[in-house]
Amino acid sequence: MARKLKTTPRRVKKRNTAKAGKLKMARRAARKTIRAPKKRSGEKQKHALIKSASMNSSLPRESSRALSAYDVVLHNFDLAADKLELSEELKLLIKTPDRELRVELPIRMDDGKLHTFIGYRVQHNNARGPNKGGIRYHPNVDLDEVRALASMMTWKTAIADVPFGGAKGGIAIDPKQLSMNELERLTRTFTSKIDCIIGPSEDIPAPDVNTNAQVMSWLMDQYSRRHGHSPAVVTGKPLELGGSEGREEATGRGIAYILRETTKMYGFDLKKLAVAIQGFGNVGGNTVRILSTEFGVKVVAISDVKGGVYNPRGIRYDDAIEQEKTNGSIAGLKGAAKISNEELLELKCDVLIPAALGNQLRRDNAERVKAKLIVEAANGPTTFDADEIFAGKKIPVIPDILANAGGVTVSYFEWAQNLQQFRWEYKRVVAELEKVMISSFSAVMAAAEKYKVSPRIGAYILAVDRVARATNLRGI
Repeated sequence: MARKLKTTPRRVKKRNTAKAGKLKMARRAARKTIRAPKKRSGEKQKHALIKSASMNSSLPRESSRALSAYDVVLHNFDLAADKLELSEELKLLIKTPDRELRVELPIRMDDGKLHTFIGYRVQHNNARGPNKGGIRYHPNVDLDEVRALASMMTWKTAIADVPFGGAKGGIAIDPKQLSMNELERLTRTFTSKIDCIIGPSEDIPAPDVNTNAQVMSWLMDQYSRRHGHSPAVVTGKPLELGGSEGREEATGRGIAYILRETTKMYGFDLKKLAVAIQGFGNVGGNTVRILSTEFGVKVVAISDVKGGVYNPRGIRYDDAIEQEKTNGSIAGLKGAAKISNEELLELKCDVLIPAALGNQLRRDNAERVKAKLIVEAANGPTTFDADEIFAGKKIPVIPDILANAGGVTVSYFEWAQNLQQFRWEYKRVVAELEKVMISSFSAVMAAAEKYKVSPRIGAYILAVDRVARATNLRGI
């Protein structure tokens, strides 16, 4: 203690600076500590690639519950940027959101009372083109979540190599508590408030959680009242208003293509897989339909917000959709055992596809996951801790920013058709989507192999590199 009292302020500052520098170097070294797989020959080396690096070993020690969705995205970005050896200035430039808008939405309800909601639109990065991203209506929407999702859209569009940047929006609301008239007034008010930052060449919204083609129709109409007929301002519209063939099923179809390509890499027989899918909305439902009816995959478990069902012999999509239409839920499907959403995640199966909300695979349940492969259809379904556990269990995880990129890919097709005032046939949409998904998968796996990292970090490396190159070419 005496020595510290005698030390001059200048020496204290110098000593602290040196200590800080050592800590910084140690942290940087820790982030780069990723064990490379042992060299193997032939097919074993190819199949061992992602298994040996199925997750990154330098994940933070903090509990995932204490970390926000945006923290997770930033962490993955930093790992990729370090591998690419980007300068600190460039890293800060491309990971920081370009614009964040918070708006107040006063709505006159059907009972005559005035209620105020809060909406958000975050534009993350437009180095590669206009901002692109969905709008969700959900009680848990907040600025941090929208930031994270906007950032993910930047990387997702870069992976798919479509000429967009990343954006996201949302309103903190439970849409089930509103009438159709109230939802329409809310959507039109929100559109008017964000009108100044959206447009066919600026920012193109799309459907997301609890929004659909009808919501996009209201948004397009409200925007067009001020700017003239503008179908290209949104995607995910009905066909009658300039929507694209194949857009509604696009995310699910993209997931099916990614699963097919992944099984080829690992040597699995696609038609012998037992697949469990959490979620039976637009993404989950179309994934079930396409895998079971077109790809011959046995889907053994599905679920929605009210619970799930399990049948080891397989579940017919037609039976499930009829059950949902009749009873409002797939729960109670004849011939299938009733299970919870949590139980579905822990079933013994070959492939697990989380297609609901984020943070479904966590520290508290990851150890009990028995799937051999995880394909992320939802945005951010896996936390840090779960990633680390899956790495230890040699369970590969195909990341969301690759697996669910089919939606934004066909959104690009729709936008292009609107600008050209020309409609593609369904077969062309499907064929072009398949090309993009296969190309994206190959590019991600090549990056993972080159840098000896997981598919998730390989995807971020590919995306960050493309955005960084575009940024440098455009100049600051």
